Amino acid sequence: MDSRLREHLTFLIEVDRLKTVLRASPLAAADRRENDAEHSWHLALMVMTLAEYADEPIDVGHTMKLVVVHDLVEIYAGDTPIYDTALGESQQEREEAAADRLFGILPADAGRALRALWDEFEARETPEARFAKAMDRLQPLLLNWMAKGGTWRTPGVKAQDVRARKAVIGEGSTTLWQAALHLIDEGERRGWART
Repeated sequence: MDSRLREHLTFLIEVDRLKTVLRASPLAAADRRENDAEHSWHLALMVMTLAEYADEPIDVGHTMKLVVVHDLVEIYAGDTPIYDTALGESQQEREEAAADRLFGILPADAGRALRALWDEFEARETPEARFAKAMDRLQPLLLNWMAKGGTWRTPGVKAQDVRARKAVIGEGSTTLWQAALHLIDEGERRGWART
């Protein structure tokens, strides 16, 4: 077998492990937590569906690439729950090391291309990256809403914390941020998020 093809296939087999990385977010349709692969798929569908609400014009295909690649590093770094501030302190370091390791499996040019997508998502300097990050924060908000609070019920987390951690949605879409605030406010009124 051609060595380049072998490296591509090895990478694809390795990233199948994304299906085993559990997130804190509950599923809306089943009594279990979602995994990273389900999350990434849902984000890609959200980009397709909600692109018209982006504050800036975006390349939908490129934005979908960003959301598909953004959590691959969690195969090695693990998921960092949004309200776990202690684990969050080491997140960047763990994920940078994971990116080096994972994208290094690919042929050098292909690895650089995927790493560039991951770096773009993390930097949030392009309209596509800002909208991708907005989807990354909106998706679990929707799941937590459907679960009548979900991770909003984490000890010590208050509605103001939810608003603060989700504010990045507004960097990609003012309209979706207003919708998110409506859901958070309603969740607070219903007692799903502490005051």
